[in-house]
Amino acid sequence: MEIALHIGANCTDEDLLLKSILKNADLLAAQGISAPGPSSYRRLIRETIQNLDGAAPAADARQILLDTIIEDDDPHRLVMSNTNFICIPNRIFDGGIFYDQAEFKLRGILQLFPQDELEIYLSLRDPVTFLPDAYRRSKADSFPAFLQGFDPHNLRWSDLVRRIRNVAPQASLTCWCNEDTPVIWAELVREIAGLAPDTPITGGFDLLATIMSKEGMNRLLQYLQAHPPANDAQKRRIIAAFLDKYAIPEEVEETVDLPGMTADDIEDMSASYDEDIDLIAQMPDVRFILP
Repeated sequence: MEIALHIGANCTDEDLLLKSILKNADLLAAQGISAPGPSSYRRLIRETIQNLDGAAPAADARQILLDTIIEDDDPHRLVMSNTNFICIPNRIFDGGIFYDQAEFKLRGILQLFPQDELEIYLSLRDPVTFLPDAYRRSKADSFPAFLQGFDPHNLRWSDLVRRIRNVAPQASLTCWCNEDTPVIWAELVREIAGLAPDTPITGGFDLLATIMSKEGMNRLLQYLQAHPPANDAQKRRIIAAFLDKYAIPEEVEETVDLPGMTADDIEDMSASYDEDIDLIAQMPDVRFILP
């Protein structure tokens, strides 16, 4: 069975991506794809991995989990999403290491589903917005307490990606930038769900509708109906053009507040993020979805 696992990162799509996928539950079921509600698997998998603590699971553990998670008879694909899969925000820098629990959690998944085809999906975000958002959610007493000795200038998603590839070389890994999600949303829904690129879906504009004016959305939909794009690339260019004109300023403009960081620090970190993304996009064993 194919298992599509969207593991985050924290502070990216706020579960909206999963909600868009679940809007297509009937379509998915008709194609042998199971996308259960998160309450059926998030706590169950987390506690199972924690309780095993690296030990081998019982021989029937996989089947017991699947019987609990899946209501369908025999799907060929299982879709699960949890942006807190690796850890909750206050543990992102446990021991002064960025996502220290990544290997432990992924090894646990591989132990529980050893005979399945694992597909990992990971959204990345510019550290200058990721860090203050994660810090706020962590409720740590201070920014240094949140970082636990980690130097934020050294945050590189490529390091995490390499660690994921090392611990799960047999799994496929797909990444994208959180900043690009408004224009690639429908593609992400289809990709994670396992649908063909030309499959009509519900919810392909869910995120866009939250950051674009109602007038802009209406004009965009009218334009797409009158001028159907030839491919996804053309569709993304059209969406980007309308977003540039009709975006709701307060929804797309983020205030960067990093304690102890100067404007130069923030500029340098964003520049390093751009370089890091270029590096990841060139990795031969990573599929990177670009706008």
